[in-house]
Amino acid sequence: MKLVLSRKGFDSGKKSGGCPSPVFPDGAIYSIPIPDKDSNIRYSSLTCRGLNVGQLVVDLTGQEKRRHHFAHLDPDLNPDALPRTSGWRPSLGQTRGAQTHLSNQKVGIGDLFLFFGLYQKVGKTDDKWRFDKYAPREHVLWGWLQIGAVYNVSQLHEGELQWAEDHPHFRGERGSNNTLYAAADNLRINGKLLGLSGAGFFSHYNERLVLTAPKPNRKCSQWRLPSAFYPDSGKPPLSYHGRLSRWSRLEDGAYCGLQSVSRGQEFVLDIERYPGVADWLQSLMIP
Repeated sequence: MKLVLSRKGFDSGKKSGGCPSPVFPDGAIYSIPIPDKDSNIRYSSLTCRGLNVGQLVVDLTGQEKRRHHFAHLDPDLNPDALPRTSGWRPSLGQTRGAQTHLSNQKVGIGDLFLFFGLYQKVGKTDDKWRFDKYAPREHVLWGWLQIGAVYNVSQLHEGELQWAEDHPHFRGERGSNNTLYAAADNLRINGKLLGLSGAGFFSHYNERLVLTAPKPNRKCSQWRLPSAFYPDSGKPPLSYHGRLSRWSRLEDGAYCGLQSVSRGQEFVLDIERYPGVADWLQSLMIP
């Protein structure tokens, strides 16, 4: 089984939204989809905890014009985000270089995407959501998808996968390796059914979901991971993180440090070689 740490949602880059996703005062988190002019899903058509996402994007970016911009709702995990076609399944699309990397890593059915993004606490000021300038920006885990089926979108016949026709990877030029990963029905780790759906999202912020190291003045890309991730004994490391200089052993022995790369969307680890990571995954899903 392979684990894919997958960066998704609003980020600091202009093409990725330009700001973090929010951590609300009650601890609820929401991953804002990045912009996508080829999508047919407007931010104003999405809701989050009863809030209109178009208004939320306007509040957090300060740009009124973005209320009716189009959203790349991918991964698409929440059945209540939009009206759904019969047979809808949670799914993730990937293409071009990122999909080539997944193919080279032989990611397929049974493997697990664990999604993370950039987050910061928000509060209400003058009836608008604003970032707490004293709160740190952090990389936080927010959802998962275990692969149940894989489709090359460019090879599908007309009318095939009608439940996915509103997915952003069914619109615009996405490349010849444009791929859709549909979720499994049930989540299974190390052959053990966990009693959870094959795809879902974490509703609230929790320290166990935070990848960024808990240090003063740290960069969000400086991670603290369970020591089981450390690439010792010649084991293949997390992809894009092969240089041992990126890794450090922390004094308490329970964790290791990682300077994560600033580029890349999908980081793959073969957890057959890292059994302790499978244990960590189970503890995330069932605290």
